[in-house]
Amino acid sequence: MAKTLCHARVGRAEGSTRSGRPPTFTPVQVAQVKALACTPPADSDVPLARWSAADLAAEAITQGMVESISAATIGRWLAKDAIKPWQHRSWIFPRDPAFAAKAGIVLDLYDRRYNGIELGADEYVISADEKSQLQALQRRHPDLPAGPGRTRRVEFEYRRGGTLAYFAAYDVHHAHVIGTIAPKTGIEPFADLVNKVMTTEPYASARRVFWVVDNGSSHNGARSIERMQQAWPNAPLVHLPVHASWLNQVEIYFSILQRKAIATGDFTDLNDLAARILAFQKRYNTTATPFDWKYTRSDLNDYLTRLRRHDNTPESPITEQAA
Repeated sequence: MAKTLCHARVGRAEGSTRSGRPPTFTPVQVAQVKALACTPPADSDVPLARWSAADLAAEAITQGMVESISAATIGRWLAKDAIKPWQHRSWIFPRDPAFAAKAGIVLDLYDRRYNGIELGADEYVISADEKSQLQALQRRHPDLPAGPGRTRRVEFEYRRGGTLAYFAAYDVHHAHVIGTIAPKTGIEPFADLVNKVMTTEPYASARRVFWVVDNGSSHNGARSIERMQQAWPNAPLVHLPVHASWLNQVEIYFSILQRKAIATGDFTDLNDLAARILAFQKRYNTTATPFDWKYTRSDLNDYLTRLRRHDNTPESPITEQAA
């Protein structure tokens, strides 16, 4: 036995410094498979929307990159470089010709500046929008509460009790929400929200109250700016770029409302749903602090630079930086 071990040690010392069988795949083959994973299947005439490890294994063999390979091996390679071609994120490429300029104005307002001048103590920034088609869902069976070794159970089936719209105005720098309930969205219910805010202190006596809104039908276009100016001369309406609701801070509040007060809820009717929304709004206002908003003009310019790398066509709307 000792002699056998001795010969084994001598063999490793005199031969390769590495024991075991040599690698089955060359670095070039590994790189080729990883490159394949980073290309759309359509580029290889494969009728798939996205790759799986098994699909990549089959295609690598078809293209002659390797003689044979398992999906598990490819999975290990991709995991090492954090490549996951079976995952995806949806996005909308900005198409507003004035995307940079419009977004820059909003980001300045969040930073308490307008036209390069710092806002005064009597100037406010409101982020407003509507959450439409909120359903009053009544569960067909009561919830079963959590217990030892059992999570809470929510009945899947429900009865529909109609829909309503919730209009909300979020004070960006003071974390205060004022909202109204309406049967549906529209110009009139948005005007009701504006009237409620602008007749409430401190906004009623403010020098200026900037309203940041998206391009929804309740407040889109030049006509909406004219209506606001006629009704409230001290309340400039500031539109976000098209498809840029992610820059509207009230959407963060809506997300919190949805998760904490509406999702998995059980409502007898629309009045019950409306009462829940307004009760949550009141509760939120007692403890809320401003969102830790860190997205600045510098971040916007970095974003625009990345977009230009993806789209160099002459008609691309992404042509300028936010000044």
